[in-house]
Amino acid sequence: MYIVFAPMYIDDILAKKGNDSMTTTTKRTHKHFQLDSAKIKRAQRALHAKTETEAIERALDFAIAEHEKNRLVLQATERFIKSGIEIKDVCGALVV
Repeated sequence: MYIVFAPMYIDDILAKKGNDSMTTTTKRTHKHFQLDSAKIKRAQRALHAKTETEAIERALDFAIAEHEKNRLVLQATERFIKSGIEIKDVCGALVV
């Protein structure tokens, strides 16, 4: 059985929450970078971006969101460990 889903991007997720903190045209600045054009094209296809700029923005949004998720997971893990709960594997052995 295969699960098929439509890609959901950070802008879409934040838009559903009513958060418009992502990059907007009023916050843009002109920058000059020397980037690998093949990587940009691959990112553009992977992220379903219409333009190279959109691909780079989505990649940056993804990196920022990934960092935030990792931070939240670390916080939750620390709280979980500090709670003193005992975790056992399927054989009943205590997992440390």
